Amino acid sequence: MKPHKPKLGQNFLVDQNAAQKIVDALGDISARTVVEIGPGRGAITALLAARAHRLIAIEYDPALARALRHAFATKNHVEIHEKDILATDLPALISPSLIGPETTAVAVGNLPYYITSPILTHLFAAHTHFSTLVLMVQREVADRIAAPPGTSNYGLLSATAQLYAQIEPLFTLPPSAFDPPPEVHSTVLRLNIHPRFTELEVEPKPFLDFLKAGFQQKRKTLANNLRAAGYPTESITKALSAAAIHPTARAEAIPLPTMARLHHHLATQEFPPRL
Repeated sequence: MKPHKPKLGQNFLVDQNAAQKIVDALGDISARTVVEIGPGRGAITALLAARAHRLIAIEYDPALARALRHAFATKNHVEIHEKDILATDLPALISPSLIGPETTAVAVGNLPYYITSPILTHLFAAHTHFSTLVLMVQREVADRIAAPPGTSNYGLLSATAQLYAQIEPLFTLPPSAFDPPPEVHSTVLRLNIHPRFTELEVEPKPFLDFLKAGFQQKRKTLANNLRAAGYPTESITKALSAAAIHPTARAEAIPLPTMARLHHHLATQEFPPRL
């Protein structure tokens, strides 16, 4: 049998110690449903299967999915789904597997660098079905996700992730932990789902649209980005003043509570934006 030829973004974890640490980061999963994203060759799948009440593995590659189905054919609590994670209805997949008091699942996976943001967005859209995400991403992306406001790494991805979860960087792995070795280091993050919409008194979609507008072009001021999104200049000036934000401030310098205040002041202006 010919060895599987990796496609773009497929770097398989071969460090068993790291695999153990990733599974440990999920905590006690004996009564939990676990969603594994991109199990690949199954480096952590066997560990998860030994601990989880139910394991739902979502693998895009047909050959890898076939191999996993064969390997876990006798494990009735393990489901191997040959699917694109971005096209998967996660709530529909998860809900029938939840038991007793466990009303949410946990997720784990090594996210391909080129679709990390879309996968995170997809997971956040289903956030009410998860309590914890343990995800491995490119180190530079992890730095952006965890970056605090006012730093060069802080941006839309940071704000969005921190709007949905408490971010906890766990450890970083070198290229040698993978086959084939990637050209980058990878960092494992634990995201404890804790949405801040109620705390910030904002509705999810309007506020997320507002953040996208504010971070549209990193080198532009927040005011210029909002103007380009259709907010009237007079409304922007009034709202910035009311929220105590400097007229030349950039979005990356502003914490989420302050952005929420600005959003509220803009929303109450006479002329709504044309997004």
